[in-house]
Amino acid sequence: MKAKLIKSFLSFQLDPENHSLSRGEERLQITPKAFDVLCHLVEKAGSLVSQEELLEALWPETYVNPEVLRKYILEIRRALGDRPEKPVFVETVTKRGYRFIAPVTEENVISLEGASSPEGPPVLPVPQTTLPEQESSSDNTTLRKLAISTVLIVIAAVAIAGYFWRLRNRVKAPPPGNTSIAVLPFTDLSPGKDQEYFSDGLTEELITNLAKLPGLKVVARSSAFQFKGKNEDLRTVGQKLGVATVLEGSVRKDGDHVRITAELIKADDGFQLWSETYDRDISHIFAAQDEIARAVSEALQLRLLSGNNAVSPGGSPTTNSQAYEAYLQGQYFIARGQDKEDLEKALSSADQAIKLDAGYAPAWAQRAQVLQTLASVALIENADGFRRARESAEKAIALDPNLATGYMALGLVQINHDWDWEGADESLKKAGVLEPGNATVLGNRAYLARNLGQLEKAIELRRAAIALDPLRANFHLALGYELFLLGRFDEAKAALQRAQELNPQLSSLHLTRGTILLLEGHQLESLAEMEKETGEWEKLSGESMAYYALQRREDSDHALNKLIATHQNDCAYQIAELYAYRQETEKAFKWLDRAFQQRDPGAPDLKSNPLMRSLRGDPRYFELLKKMRFPN
Repeated sequence: MKAKLIKSFLSFQLDPENHSLSRGEERLQITPKAFDVLCHLVEKAGSLVSQEELLEALWPETYVNPEVLRKYILEIRRALGDRPEKPVFVETVTKRGYRFIAPVTEENVISLEGASSPEGPPVLPVPQTTLPEQESSSDNTTLRKLAISTVLIVIAAVAIAGYFWRLRNRVKAPPPGNTSIAVLPFTDLSPGKDQEYFSDGLTEELITNLAKLPGLKVVARSSAFQFKGKNEDLRTVGQKLGVATVLEGSVRKDGDHVRITAELIKADDGFQLWSETYDRDISHIFAAQDEIARAVSEALQLRLLSGNNAVSPGGSPTTNSQAYEAYLQGQYFIARGQDKEDLEKALSSADQAIKLDAGYAPAWAQRAQVLQTLASVALIENADGFRRARESAEKAIALDPNLATGYMALGLVQINHDWDWEGADESLKKAGVLEPGNATVLGNRAYLARNLGQLEKAIELRRAAIALDPLRANFHLALGYELFLLGRFDEAKAALQRAQELNPQLSSLHLTRGTILLLEGHQLESLAEMEKETGEWEKLSGESMAYYALQRREDSDHALNKLIATHQNDCAYQIAELYAYRQETEKAFKWLDRAFQQRDPGAPDLKSNPLMRSLRGDPRYFELLKKMRFPN
């Protein structure tokens, strides 16, 4: 047992020993180095602290670019809700340093050493027991015993609370020697705060470049971007993503000039492995990206990779800065989802990049990706959309045979429209060789294996993708669906639960869970689940199945007819699936023929789908598989 010092300012409490900043019962998220900067400023409250003093105190005997201090001061202000123009806590003295201006008070509290983790429950104030001066010796002894008992009770409570807190909150930490990294979204520090697409694009390019390093696990974009703008403690980031190191930084773009600050940090203790600032003209942005990726790889190689050979990131640079900016804008809109407006903006950006530099391979791959998506969700005419997507992917590959995204886009066209299974396998394997750490490539290979009926392989590939992209909700949903196809319902439901935790609004989530419940014989529970579905056609499809199982034929027909009226051009396969489930064989084959003619992207699911079981004894089923070029 020992007493320790808590520093308080206004509604905030700073616990230097446990490395925590809190406000009342709420523990605030702040990275370790930002916390150290705050501690130093609070310790010197009221005094001007120069940049040089901060750098010397926090990074002794290590060169660190002063630019990183601006980032940490910004993070501190965000955590405290402070504004630089009207500061309440941290005042900037231009060209001189910083001053902590809020009044600071100190309080001694009890800490049971070893009873709780650094992130455990808050310590309790020391109970104060005042003894009257004129008490008898006997009374004094009694009161002392009472005071000691009170303290022991408090200590026991803290110890028990700490134990259960650790039990509840323990997270699997990265194993020793974990050669892994997450690139967090770079912060836009541009004067107009209008370069988010640029900072996001730079982050994505660095992820792609680092994924080419042998022996290094690089967390995929979708999981890394879960922490965008959240200012989460790096230890938490490391635990959630299962990584040992984090690369973070900022971008300040003004006209054609860009300043990029980057630092590589150990996630477990906040120790800085490397940092640097790059000042470049926008036309040299690729050189800056390569320099950062190379410097990070060298730092990782020195400290983590035990001599594994680093590779040059390479790439397909353009000398046209406007083409590159258009490409980054396209990536920004692609990342926002499958909204028609965003996809159209992404396509327009890709077209603009190509117009500015027709030899820029990544822009052609981007165009292929967007066209493939638009055609898949029936936002453009199917055949023409896939034709244009194929041509764009082939153009990207012709311009740069080492561009993984070109092969990946071509592979999706070959799966969803051409039904060229061997070609798709070759394309996706080529993409995997070029970028072995690309989670999206692994996810697409899992999708191909599922369509071919290779479900165990699909699950293995999907789990590998999740290891690289653990916070990507649709990967967990896909894993749940693949486990469902194998009849492993309990495992499937666990995967679906994880998907729901990551994104409660994910479409097809409740449809998949409701279908499992239906096949388990829980019709009423299935209907309740289907009614929670967020996707429009998915909800109609699920309700029609559940109503049919409950022998409510009229309600089932109503949902099915509504689905046909609103989605016959993009859900022919799903309509056939419903008729197959209802054992209306002729109507099922009629809609399957329509799905075949329309090249419905759902049709490749035919071979593995248990809801199509009633059709498998019909010669037309095997004839259709043959027409779709499925291997025997």
